[in-house]
Amino acid sequence: MTRGGLPILAAEHLGKRFGTLDVLSDICLAVAKGEVISIIGPSGSGKSTLLRCLALLEAPTAGRIVMEGEVIACAPPDPEVERRISRKRPQIGMVFQNFNLWPHLTVLGNLVEAPLRVKGMPRAEANDLALSLLQRVGLTDKRDEYPPRLSGGQQQRVAIARALAMSPVAMLFDEVTSALDPELVHEVLRVMKQLALDGTTMLVVTHEMAFAREVCDRVVFMSDARIVEEGPPDAVFRAPANERTQRFLSHMLNPMD
Repeated sequence: MTRGGLPILAAEHLGKRFGTLDVLSDICLAVAKGEVISIIGPSGSGKSTLLRCLALLEAPTAGRIVMEGEVIACAPPDPEVERRISRKRPQIGMVFQNFNLWPHLTVLGNLVEAPLRVKGMPRAEANDLALSLLQRVGLTDKRDEYPPRLSGGQQQRVAIARALAMSPVAMLFDEVTSALDPELVHEVLRVMKQLALDGTTMLVVTHEMAFAREVCDRVVFMSDARIVEEGPPDAVFRAPANERTQRFLSHMLNPMD
């Protein structure tokens, strides 16, 4: 961690296995309140699975996940910990590569659904919250549109607003620009940059190296199911210590070489 205090979210010796394949192996990562961490690395290195475990969408097969000092997932499963999952999962916002919006609901309907059903928020309060979040992501004028009528960049901004509607303690972003046309990437990154400036705790799996370098407090490089290297962006990008990190960054920053 780069900031003091109890971690908002932490993976402690986390492992995940699918059959005989180790997808995560002995992952240790602590996230401080307000910290922005980018997770980079080649495809298949375990980045998305790490986020899914932290978001309580996958159960670990080793180690544990801790939120603000409280164990919220562990292996082997513990009945007391299992009972916490439904209470803790809404506190972790997850934004996916392919938006995952409900196509039969309007933009406003997408944003109010979870506050109404999960939090029991009064509809008027949920509507006010949704409109304030749409203003935050620059989409107030799209409140009555349906997701299929929006561009990919607009849909992703709606997805970000929907995750924020639950007032999560941390926001997790899984390659949220990789499905977008290049000209739409900047509008999503602009919203994410503003969230970082506002002090939102964020973990971002990304191939956008400029974002990782300019916006994040820390860069984590993963390869072969492990964290290979981590540190401040300037140190990792200018002088990576690990040979695997060096090769990856050389390819990402100089793709024609």
